[in-house]
Amino acid sequence: MTQHSRDTPQFYLTAPSPCPYLPGRHERKVFTHLVGDRAGDLNDLLTHGGFRRSQSIAYRPACDQCRACVSVRVIANEFRPSRSFRKVMARNADIIGEQRSAVPTSEQYSVFRAYLDARHRHGGMADMTVLDYAMMVEDSHVETRIIEYRKRGPDSGLTGRGEELIAVALTDVLSDGLSMVYSFFEPSQVGRSMGTFMILDHIARARRQGLPYVYLGYWIEGSKKMDYKARFLPQQRLAPSGWLRIDAQGDVASEPQD
Repeated sequence: MTQHSRDTPQFYLTAPSPCPYLPGRHERKVFTHLVGDRAGDLNDLLTHGGFRRSQSIAYRPACDQCRACVSVRVIANEFRPSRSFRKVMARNADIIGEQRSAVPTSEQYSVFRAYLDARHRHGGMADMTVLDYAMMVEDSHVETRIIEYRKRGPDSGLTGRGEELIAVALTDVLSDGLSMVYSFFEPSQVGRSMGTFMILDHIARARRQGLPYVYLGYWIEGSKKMDYKARFLPQQRLAPSGWLRIDAQGDVASEPQD
């Protein structure tokens, strides 16, 4: 194998399969492998171009005659929580987020399994075993972190650690932001709006780390599963002309953003 072939990523196209978001449509994806010493740089570059990471694979939708999937990133420094977001933060004032190395645990898998059974019983991840979960966390050649969200305990003020695990986020650290790869939570905690809270927490973390963006993956107009992503403003959405700024729902900036 030549040096050129090792350094140049090879891209592949999947066969059509039913779209999980838009009924009656089919999806295809273009993907490449993220391996080797330059995996982090490649992941950065591809994420800027609308790719997402899943284990050691970077992928992007490549559907025939459909461009519904739009990459979204929140502008962390300019984000100001709305009244409803402030309520979510208040409801979770007893939660501590602890950043860790990307190491899977049986405690995490227990929450993951409960989340899948309650929210995605018929989805593509429904049959994931504890070994599958371990691969999802560990099979990364880029800088990846686990953030565990725990309830405060009587000793948390001294130790800085929480007790009961109620949510987990698997997150990549990019040169210009945090990319939320996958997150899940204990379904019994539905009143907390934990999915929203984890995004708010990542925005705060990006701000503290001097990172301009939080990447949320794909937003699909008209998909109820994806509607929540449009609420985190201001944000940028990737268009053929580049990243376009959105200051209010339905408003698109006229100039691409770098």
